[in-house]
Amino acid sequence: MKGLIFSVNRYSIHDGPGIRVTFFMKGCPLNCFWCHNPEGISPLQGSVNQINKVGEREFITNEDVGKYYSKEDILAILEKERIFFNQSNGGVTFSGGEPLLQPEFLLETLKACKANGYNTAVDTSGYSSPEILKSIIPYTDLFLFDIKHIVNSKHIEFTGVPNIGIVANYKLLLKSCKDIMMRIPIIPGFNDDDDYLEMLKKFLIETGTISLKRINLLPYHKIGSSKYKKFNIPNRMESVQPPSKERMKEIKDFFNDIGVKTKIGG
Repeated sequence: MKGLIFSVNRYSIHDGPGIRVTFFMKGCPLNCFWCHNPEGISPLQGSVNQINKVGEREFITNEDVGKYYSKEDILAILEKERIFFNQSNGGVTFSGGEPLLQPEFLLETLKACKANGYNTAVDTSGYSSPEILKSIIPYTDLFLFDIKHIVNSKHIEFTGVPNIGIVANYKLLLKSCKDIMMRIPIIPGFNDDDDYLEMLKKFLIETGTISLKRINLLPYHKIGSSKYKKFNIPNRMESVQPPSKERMKEIKDFFNDIGVKTKIGG
């Protein structure tokens, strides 16, 4: 069995504790307006023509988008980084795309990683069946869980899918007592107004914060905008500007009193 991965990020420090290797798995059921990995949305392996210039000459190269890895391939990569994991209490993170869209490969690989002593994390939108989520819980040390919007109509408008199952899966994880690091993208005009933030804060308090180890506020950025041109994908956020540092600090301070460490950025 093999999984389709479109990027491997070594020495990652933003996808869980310590130094990590993050595997970005291809395919995502959401189509968020602000996605900074648009090449990871399609579940299919693809390719793109890359035009490079040297002086006045142009060279066209064909770049694969997505490569198949076996669990043995994953373990071989991790073994080379084990010393860094041991020194930093790091490990491996499966991100995307949406890793739960490749459930059999994810489960098999998580089992292998745990059997070989690696700390495991899964970065997920929570959009999956509860059965799939339950299957990986025993082999996952940390869930990086994205909460994009708790109002269903708004979630559908900006991501293309409802959030009912996502909220239910978040509550399922809370009951499992697994460690959760919540990731909240702060998107101007979508979820950055005071009324919504008050609603989200109330939701977090009511659902409980015992398993919630940290809240990461991720300000919208334009770093991935070049990918939209590269992969010939319409950029629906082209005219939107990132939130100011002052606004991000206001939002961070707003969440500080719920008893969970809140951080700006990954």
